[in-house]
Amino acid sequence: IVPPKISISTLMGHLKGRSAIRLYNRFPHIRKKLWGNHFWSRGYFVDTVGVNEEIIRRYVRHQEKTEQIHEQQMELLE
Repeated sequence: IVPPKISISTLMGHLKGRSAIRLYNRFPHIRKKLWGNHFWSRGYFVDTVGVNEEIIRRYVRHQEKTEQIHEQQMELLE
């Protein structure tokens, strides 16, 4: 539960930033595989009500396609 004084964008920024640092420290070799040293994408998905399983599945499929395209671009640069 997020306190009302903290915006979701602030929370996500901290969550993504801290988790990326921890992952880089634990797995330093992943930096070489990333585009511009960015572990997470710029966006995030947040919803409170009215989201059913199908909407979430579509969102995840879209993210997977985006990730595949990104991986293909990285392979071209290797």
